[in-house]
Amino acid sequence: MVKKIIPAIEWVRDYRSDLFKGDLSAGLIVSILLVPQGMAYAMLAGLPPVMGLYASTFPLIAYALLGSSRHLAIGPVAMISLLVFTGVSALAEPGSERYIGLVLVLSFLVGALQFLMGLLRLGSFINFFSHAVLSGFTSAAAILIFSSQLGHLLGIQLSPQHSVVRLWIEIGSRLEETHPIALLLGMGSIGVQLLFKWKAPRFPAPLLTVAGGIFLVYLLRLDRMGLRIVGSIPGGIPHFSLPPLSLDSVGFLFPIALPLLFVGFMESVSVAKLIATKEKYKIDSNQELKALGLANLVASFFSGYPVTGGFSRTAVNYQSRAKTPLASIITGIIVLMVLFLFASVFYYLPHTILSSIVMVAVTGLIDVKSFQHLFRIKKVDGWTAVLTFVTTLMLGGEKGILIGMVFSLLVFIWRSAHPHIAELGYLEREKLFRNLSRYPEALPFPGVLLIRMDASLYFANTGFLQDYLHRRLSEKSEIRWVVLDLSGVNDMDAVAVDVLEEMMDNYRDRGIRFLFAAMKGPVRDLVQRAGWEKKYGPIFQYPSLSHALKEVRKGEEG
Repeated sequence: MVKKIIPAIEWVRDYRSDLFKGDLSAGLIVSILLVPQGMAYAMLAGLPPVMGLYASTFPLIAYALLGSSRHLAIGPVAMISLLVFTGVSALAEPGSERYIGLVLVLSFLVGALQFLMGLLRLGSFINFFSHAVLSGFTSAAAILIFSSQLGHLLGIQLSPQHSVVRLWIEIGSRLEETHPIALLLGMGSIGVQLLFKWKAPRFPAPLLTVAGGIFLVYLLRLDRMGLRIVGSIPGGIPHFSLPPLSLDSVGFLFPIALPLLFVGFMESVSVAKLIATKEKYKIDSNQELKALGLANLVASFFSGYPVTGGFSRTAVNYQSRAKTPLASIITGIIVLMVLFLFASVFYYLPHTILSSIVMVAVTGLIDVKSFQHLFRIKKVDGWTAVLTFVTTLMLGGEKGILIGMVFSLLVFIWRSAHPHIAELGYLEREKLFRNLSRYPEALPFPGVLLIRMDASLYFANTGFLQDYLHRRLSEKSEIRWVVLDLSGVNDMDAVAVDVLEEMMDNYRDRGIRFLFAAMKGPVRDLVQRAGWEKKYGPIFQYPSLSHALKEVRKGEEG
């Protein structure tokens, strides 16, 4: 029982010395990548860069204790950073003391909600959110993130903007303020990263550009020429403190916490499941919620900000031969050592270098092929992605993803309220019943309307069935029997039972009888409790369409 609650007990108990080399290598490599990325993503979130390092320490260790994934690398990520910025910047000035306090409360709120959902076993909710929404949001967020970093790349202090249009308008109107040294360093950093990404993708190019930027600024004293640098970073490990919780702050931040929770969990679980499938082990979604919840709670206690599993770092962790969550613990410890021993090294790190790291990291998130795939398979899913993409660009990440989620939910409701209904005929040679619209050679039965319902029946779609029957029976005045194939109906609610009874009673006065074939056990139990056997006889007990049609022939002969 304890092992199930704390998975770390199991992997620690079974740990072998031959696994340590891979875990140590992966932990070291991921930490080298995480240090510059963490600082860059914190800046993207409107926070001091050091908070990205704080978020890369104890939260990683906390996740390793509860997480069901052996390879997931959590920490600051670009999309979560963008959502933090777009949500909290509407409430306070980015970088201000109030802003930082609200972010800490937000991290606490996200963590508490995730942990609670894990305890309530609500991990399966990920299945209700459309891939189209995530695809549209990811591509738009990548453009938003890229655009938001142009100010740092150009050396211009831009005002906070949630719309990419307004952002580009402001950039265009202030191009003459470009700081040439910032632009030169930033473009050089981008060039170096892209070169290594092409020629040596496993080489930690961001760390190289960080080291090169610090060296050039220190050597040439470029900070004295107006180049913005990180400046003093508090040394030592982050101290424990409670976030400044209040009812007002929780009320303001709750709507911001929801998209953070959804996006973070979906990103985390999707990449964790991808790796777990390759390695032939299972991911427990509820356990992941608890692990991410604990990580975010710990982040709020140690001056961090919301974290989740990242695609790129998880891939690096896996490719670097990580075997257990010990790799993440090693990563967290190395970042703590950097804070304790080398914090002062980052004093001369220019903002333009950090922005270049973010810009290169997000370019791979723009996925045009995903849009093409969605339109090719189902157009409404393609339009869901487009709507999410456009609203995210125009209104910001928080509103964009919420609009996409609401639209996808409405599409789901519309689909379930308009289920597929097929009128069936009989193929003599194959001895099969098939949809007449797809098999025009199938033979209909004289005086019989044979239909198949391909969805569960409930209050929202019974009206659609009523309208369909009314239309077909109006068109075919010779019909005397309606045979419903319920092989595709897994469930019915009380409203559907009442509507079916109403239809049978109304059409019986017109001389039309109803029979039900292939009714599944749970549905049959339901209509028996409704007293159908006493009211209508054995009309629902035919195991197949052939058995029901035999009853039709008997009725016609009688």
